[in-house]
Amino acid sequence: MTTGLQIGDVKIAGRVLMAPMTGITDLPFRVLASKLGAAYVATEMVAAAELARARPDVVRRAAVGGGLPLTVIQLVGGDPVAMAEGARMAEAAGADLIDLNFGCPAKEVTGAACGSALMRTPDQAARIMEAVVGAVSRPVSVKMRLGWDENSHNAADLARRAETLGVAAVTVHGRTRKQFYTGVADWDAVAEVKQAVAIPVIVNGDIITAEQAREALERSGADALMLGRGVYGRPWLAAHLERALIDGTQLQEPYREERLAIVIEHLRASAAFYGLPLGLKMFRKHLGWYIEQAPWPADPLERRAAKARLCRLETPEEVETALTDLWLGVTHLSNFDVENRTQVFEAVA
Repeated sequence: MTTGLQIGDVKIAGRVLMAPMTGITDLPFRVLASKLGAAYVATEMVAAAELARARPDVVRRAAVGGGLPLTVIQLVGGDPVAMAEGARMAEAAGADLIDLNFGCPAKEVTGAACGSALMRTPDQAARIMEAVVGAVSRPVSVKMRLGWDENSHNAADLARRAETLGVAAVTVHGRTRKQFYTGVADWDAVAEVKQAVAIPVIVNGDIITAEQAREALERSGADALMLGRGVYGRPWLAAHLERALIDGTQLQEPYREERLAIVIEHLRASAAFYGLPLGLKMFRKHLGWYIEQAPWPADPLERRAAKARLCRLETPEEVETALTDLWLGVTHLSNFDVENRTQVFEAVA
């Protein structure tokens, strides 16, 4: 089985990618996921027009650095000129790949004729693709949905236009905009896109387990897959699924000390990146997911209470101490180092 993916001239050391997610895939998360083995983690969705205006919070979403082996910046917008300028800025900042968002279903995005609203205006989508491809030397990809609704599946047609215009890859979420995240992702419909183009096609939607990863690839015929909400509280998931696809090995979920070290590294990185108190505020949603995903305490009600308690704490030090006590039953921090982990990728015997 192929173990990598090539988009344009960029070689990616894996076929399990992490999607751009607003409020999730900031620089601290991307660096951590990369350390844990993810080959591709895109930035949050970055508004191209606001990036061109250098709005501080938008510039921060496009932040690069941290020793990342690959930088993918996703842009959203409805104006070809602004998207081209945003792409030039992304390239100048160090982007290896530039991804265009034609898939976000959020009302505030589609209401501005952006995201998946562009599935309804394919001519405008084509103008954006042409402008961006012409503005940069780095490969350009597009993330889209099947269409606006069940009566307008046009992903294959749009992918053909993308390929003609020089787009190097397309990702297709197996739902329409009307579905948002309800129902079931249609991996078979993604196969129509794969059959329509020669460029790489990446399947997205409802992929959390190794079995789902294999089935999504088999049914869609896609070259790679992209994870979304499944990585909440599990930044190691891409590496685990990658290994399962390569040789069938099932990797253990991080246990107490390993998981604690990962969470603490993430917390400290968030505090350093954003400063305080913003860094802790931005981290709280991740903290909630980390606690929900961990099997300790065993009682779900106790876990829920612990989550509520820890998410009210006001300093990183308080969070570290409380989480250590919750998971290890002690009040000193583990000496386990995420850089020298021994069990995160240890195979189940």
